[in-house]
Amino acid sequence: MAYQQKLAEKLLVLNDRGQGVLIRMNHIKKACADPNRRPSFLTEKSMESAVKYINRKFPNIDFRGGSQQLSLIQKQKSAVLEVLSSFYESFVDVMEFRDHVYELLNTIDACQCYFNIVVNFDFTKNYLDLITTYASVILMLSRIDDKKAIVGMYNCAHEFSNGCSDPSYPRLGQMIVEYEHPLKKLTEEFGPHTKAVTEALLSLQRVYPRRNLPAEQWRSVQLLSLLGTPTNMLSPASCDTMACEYLPMDMMERWIILGFLLCHTSLNTNTASQELWKMALRSGLYITLIRDEVLNIHKLSEEHFDGIKGYNKRIADIKECKEHTIINCGGVHREKRLFLRNALKELTKVLEDEPALLGPKALFVFMALSFSRDEVLWLVRHSENIPKTKTPEDYSDSHMAELLFYMERLRGLLNRYNYILQRYHLQYLSQFDALILNDTIQSIYVCPEEESVLMTSFVSALSALTLKQLDNGEEFDLRALRLDWLRLQAYTSVGKATLALKDFPDLAKIMNMTQFHTKMMDSLEELLQETAELSILCFYPRVFEKMFSQSSEDSSMQRYLMAFPMVCGRFSQSTHHMCPEEMELMEKQSLKLCVKFLEEIAQHTCSVVLEISAEQSNLHEQLLPKHCAETISAARNKKMKKPVPKKGEVPKEKPGTESHRKDRAVVTNMDKMHLTLTELCTSYSMCSDFTVFKHIIVPSEFLISQLEHRLSKIFVRMANYNPNTQDILRPSELLSGIHAYITSLNTLSRYVNVDIPRLLKSVLLQQTQPLDSQGVQTITTLYTNWYLEGLLRQASSGLIAHCPTMHCFINQSVENEQNFKAEEFSDICELRALAELIGPYGLKFLGENLMWHITSQVGELKKLVFENMDVLVQMKANFDKPEMMSILHKRLTGCESVLKRMTIIGVILSFRTMTLEALEEVMRKHCPFLMGPIESLRNFKATDSDIKVSISVYELASATGLRCDIDPALVTAIANLRTDNSSTEEEYKISCLLLVYIAVSLPTLAVDPATFYSREHGGHQNNVHCLATAINHLSAAMFTVQSKNIEQHLKEFLQMASSTLLQLGQNVDKVEIKNRDSVYLLLDMIVAESPFLSQDILESCFPYVLLRNAYREVHRTFIHTMG
Repeated sequence: MAYQQKLAEKLLVLNDRGQGVLIRMNHIKKACADPNRRPSFLTEKSMESAVKYINRKFPNIDFRGGSQQLSLIQKQKSAVLEVLSSFYESFVDVMEFRDHVYELLNTIDACQCYFNIVVNFDFTKNYLDLITTYASVILMLSRIDDKKAIVGMYNCAHEFSNGCSDPSYPRLGQMIVEYEHPLKKLTEEFGPHTKAVTEALLSLQRVYPRRNLPAEQWRSVQLLSLLGTPTNMLSPASCDTMACEYLPMDMMERWIILGFLLCHTSLNTNTASQELWKMALRSGLYITLIRDEVLNIHKLSEEHFDGIKGYNKRIADIKECKEHTIINCGGVHREKRLFLRNALKELTKVLEDEPALLGPKALFVFMALSFSRDEVLWLVRHSENIPKTKTPEDYSDSHMAELLFYMERLRGLLNRYNYILQRYHLQYLSQFDALILNDTIQSIYVCPEEESVLMTSFVSALSALTLKQLDNGEEFDLRALRLDWLRLQAYTSVGKATLALKDFPDLAKIMNMTQFHTKMMDSLEELLQETAELSILCFYPRVFEKMFSQSSEDSSMQRYLMAFPMVCGRFSQSTHHMCPEEMELMEKQSLKLCVKFLEEIAQHTCSVVLEISAEQSNLHEQLLPKHCAETISAARNKKMKKPVPKKGEVPKEKPGTESHRKDRAVVTNMDKMHLTLTELCTSYSMCSDFTVFKHIIVPSEFLISQLEHRLSKIFVRMANYNPNTQDILRPSELLSGIHAYITSLNTLSRYVNVDIPRLLKSVLLQQTQPLDSQGVQTITTLYTNWYLEGLLRQASSGLIAHCPTMHCFINQSVENEQNFKAEEFSDICELRALAELIGPYGLKFLGENLMWHITSQVGELKKLVFENMDVLVQMKANFDKPEMMSILHKRLTGCESVLKRMTIIGVILSFRTMTLEALEEVMRKHCPFLMGPIESLRNFKATDSDIKVSISVYELASATGLRCDIDPALVTAIANLRTDNSSTEEEYKISCLLLVYIAVSLPTLAVDPATFYSREHGGHQNNVHCLATAINHLSAAMFTVQSKNIEQHLKEFLQMASSTLLQLGQNVDKVEIKNRDSVYLLLDMIVAESPFLSQDILESCFPYVLLRNAYREVHRTFIHTMG
C-alpha cells in the first residue's frame, strides 16, 4: 500500500507548491497595501459602493438586487476580469493546495506513519514543513484585507460576462468565510492528526535543546574549532544526526510553535511537549511566516488559548516565557554572535591556509554557516520589532559586517575548492559508504523486494563512482539516489511495514551520512542555500541599512563592509517560479541596496583618499619657490648679524618638520587616515566583481566614478577663480598642486586594484573641454575667461603691454595699480603650465574664443572701410602723389579707431602665438615621435590649387603648436564672418581697402606719445608693435579665403605704407614727428614677421638708412643703469 500512495513524491511536490502559494499570498498582501500597485478598481471612488456591497453580502451576492451598486462592474467587466484574474487564480490555488494537503495528511494518518527526525530525517522534515507551510498559507490568507472584494468582484464580472458564476467560486467563498478566524478552524482540522504531529515534534528533543545552547557552553566545548583538538584535525567530521546539525533554528521553532498551536492537547498531557514548547517560547518573540511577515508567538498563543477551557496554566506559562525572553534573550543572542564571529574567523583562516581540510571538515563549515544565519535572522526579526527592555542595544549590532564577511568567505572557499570537496567525498562514498552500507544491508534478515531493489541500487550507484569521472570533468547527478532514499523512508515508516526503519537505526545513520556526502558531489549550491540564505535582508531594507551604517561608523569593521553588497547578490536564489512578479521587485530592491552600499563605501574611501591627497598637496605647496623668500631673508640677516626677532614672534616652521617623530606612539592625523584607507581598501580585495540578478557589479568602478566626479570639482576649486575680482591661481601653481594630487593618487593602486592612470586620464581630459561630464565648467573655461577678461581686455585698454623681449605681458606703470602682475601669468613658464593643464583641446577652445573677439573687431573695421570707401579708393590710386594724399587724408575719418582695433587684434594674435609656442614645447617634450612627421608635413609646400589641403595640414600643425604661414583658425573665423548678401568681389575690395586704410593711418601714430619704442621691452608702450602681427595674420587669412595672392597684396601694402611714412619724414612739425623713428620700426617688424615679405622688398620701397637711423635714435634715448 505504501508503494502505491507515493507519499515521498507528494510531500516534495506539495511542499514546493505550498511555498509558491505562500509567496504569492505575501505578494498579493503587499500589492493590496501599496497604493501604487493596488488594483485600480479597489481605489476608484466610483467603485466604492460596489466594494462595500460585495464585502457586506459576501459570499452570497445578489446580482439582481444589487444591480445599482454593481452597474459599474458590468460596464467594465472585461477590464475587471483582466486585472483581477491573477489574484483570483491565486486564491483558487490556495483552495486546491488545501484539498491536496487534506488528502495527504489523511493518507499519512491512515498509514500510521512513524516520524523521527533522527531516523527518517527527510520524511519527518517534509511532513513538518508541509504542516507549517499549510498553516502559514492560511494565516497569510487571513491577513489579506481585500480578499473578499477581489474574489467577489471577479465573480461578478464573470457572471456578467458568461451568465454564470465561476465554477470555483462557491467553494472558494466558503473557504474564505471559514478562515475568518484561521487558528480556530486549523485547530479543528488538525484534531485527527495530533498523534502524528506530536510524535514528529517530540523527536526534536534530541536536536533542538542541543542546538539551543548558550554561547558559554559552545565556548566550553570549543564548538567549530579545528585547533581545539589538533590530533583529530584530519578525522572526518560525522555524527549520528548529520543533517540535524545544520538544520535552521527558525525552521525548528516554526515547527514547534505552529505544531503545538494546531495540536495543543498534548501540552496538557505530555510533560515533554510542554518543555519543548516552553523552550521554543523562550527563544524569541517572533517567528517568520514568509519574507518579512512575522508572528508574535506569545500574543498569538495567549489569544488562541484564552478561548479554550482548561488552558489557564498554559497562558501563565506563555506570560512567564515572554518575560524571560524580554529580559534574557537579547543578551544571549548577542553573546552567540560574538562567539560566532571569532569562531568563523578562526575557521576561515585555517581553511584558507589548508584548503584540503575542507574535505573532512565540510560539516563544520555548514554548521558554522547555519548557526550564523540563525543569529542574523533572529536579529533582523527582532530589530524591526524591539520590545520594551532596559537593554535595547542587544537588538543592534555594529559588528554585523564581520559576521557577514566570514560567512561570505566560507561560501567563497567552498565554491573555489569545490574540486577538493568532490574528490574527497567521491572516495568516501565509493570506498567507505558503499562498503559499510552493503554490510548493513546484508545484516537485514527480512527485506521485501521493493526495498531490496532500492538498497541494492544505492550500493551500485556509490560503487560506480571513480576518480576518472571527476578528472574528465563529468557532471555528477545523485538526486535520484536521494529521492530513492526518501521513498525508502516512506516505505519503511508506515505502520505495517515489513521492514521498519526504526528497527534498523544503523541503516538510517549510514544513509543520512551518505546523503550528506552525495550533496557534496552535486548539490553544493542547494546546501549553501539551505544553510546560508539571507534573502530576508532584502525585505528589511531599513534594518539592513542600519546594520551597514553602524558597521561603517566602527573603524574596525570597515574592512568587512563589502560583505553587505555581496549579500545582495544572493537574494536572487530565494525567488520562486510561481511568483515572477516578486522577482522584478526583488531585483530592483537588491540593486538599490547594493548600489547604495557600494556608493557609500566609495564615498568614504574617496573622502579619505582625497583628504590624504589634499594634505600632500599642502605640503608640496610649501616647497614652491614663492615661499623661500622668508628663509633667504632670515639666512641673509643671520649672515649680516642683524638683530634676531623678538621673543613674542614665533619662527616659521620649515617644510618637513611634520615628519619628525619624537615618540613612535604618537599617532598623527595622517596616520589615522592611512589606517582608515588601508581598512577600506581591504574590503575591495574581497572580490573583483559579483552578480546581482544577472547584473555584473564591479565595486572598484564605484570608487573610480566617485573619484572622477570629486576630482573634477577639486581641480576646478583649486584654481580659485573669482569672476567678480578676476582672481585666479597661476597655472604653474595649479599644475604643481595637481601633480601632488596625481602622485598621491598613484599610491592608491598599492592598496586596491584600480586603474588610476585611466582615472586620471579621464579627469584631466575632461578638464581640456569647456564642460565636464557633469556639465560643470572646467579649468579650460576658467582660464579662457580669465585670460580674455582679466589679461587681454586690460592689454587692449593699454593697462598691460606686450613685451616681446621677455615673451610675456607686463603691467604699465600707471596710477591704478592692477591686482595681479601680468608677467606672472603670461611668461614662458606659465604658458607652458597652461598648455600642460588644458592641452591641445583646451588651447583650441581658447583659440576659438580669441577668434570670436578678433572677428568682432574685423566686423567693425569693415564698417569703417565701408564708411570711407570713396576716399580709400582714391588714396589707393594716388598714394604716390603727396599733395593729393594730403587732401584726401583730411577727408579720411576713423584712423585712430582703425589702428586701435588692429592693435587689439595684434595683441590677441600675439597672445595666441605665445600659447602655441608653449604648446609646441610641451608636445615636443611628451610626444617627439609625433611632432617630427607633422612638422615634415607642414614644411611640404603645396601648390596654390591645393589650398584646402594646405589648410587641413595647417590645422593639424596648429593643433600641436607648430607655427604656420597661414593661421587656419583665423581663416575659418574670417570665412564664417562673410554674410550671404556680400559678394566675393565686394569682400575682396573691402580687404584691399582695409590694408590701404591701415597704411595711410600709420603716420598718425607718431603724434601719440605712447608710441614710444622701448629697447628694454622690445616693443611700443601702446602695443602698436602688435600691428605687425595683426597685419600679417589678418591679410594672409583674408586673401586665403578669397583665393588671392597674399604676397602681392602685402607688397602693395608695404609700398603704400612706405610712401606715407616717407611723407612723414618731410614734415617739420616737431609734435607730429616726435615718435617718427618708433613708427619707422613698424615696417621692419612687419617684414621680419611675414613669411611672404623680405628685406629686399622693403629696401626697394623704404631706404634702409632710415631704419638704421631710427634704431640708433630709439636706442640712444634708452637710459643705461649700472647695478
